[in-house]
Amino acid sequence: MEVVESVTRATHAAQDPVERMLAMDRASREFGIELLEHGEGTAALRMTVTAAMVNGHRIAHGGCLFLFADTAFACACNSHGPVTVAAGADIDFIAPAHEGDVLVATARERTRFGRSGIYDVSVRRGDEVIAEFRGRSRSIRSTHLEESP
Repeated sequence: MEVVESVTRATHAAQDPVERMLAMDRASREFGIELLEHGEGTAALRMTVTAAMVNGHRIAHGGCLFLFADTAFACACNSHGPVTVAAGADIDFIAPAHEGDVLVATARERTRFGRSGIYDVSVRRGDEVIAEFRGRSRSIRSTHLEESP
């Protein structure tokens, strides 16, 4: 882990805001979340449901699915550069996910106004929708991750 963190610190200045943010996001790394693609106001990520993410009903824990969707939301809303955080979010669980399922979260910006924005994230297993997430963002005064609280 020490080597990865050293490489992350050494290369983070050359990365774009989304890559820099994810490089510093230990929770997303621990969940095995992979960035597939990103652009202005958009992001697509992949995660495989592991045994550690399954609840007592043998389905993916809602909190794990929320973290996955929230990470996609964070990538999309931080794509513009200023440090942006969640002002609030909601999720609707549509279908259960199970251990071994490969999920893809696709985030897209609906609107930005002033320092705020609204983003939708669909979490899918193949063509099947697992969850729908809506996040509300707020850019903070800091323009760099190093300066954020």
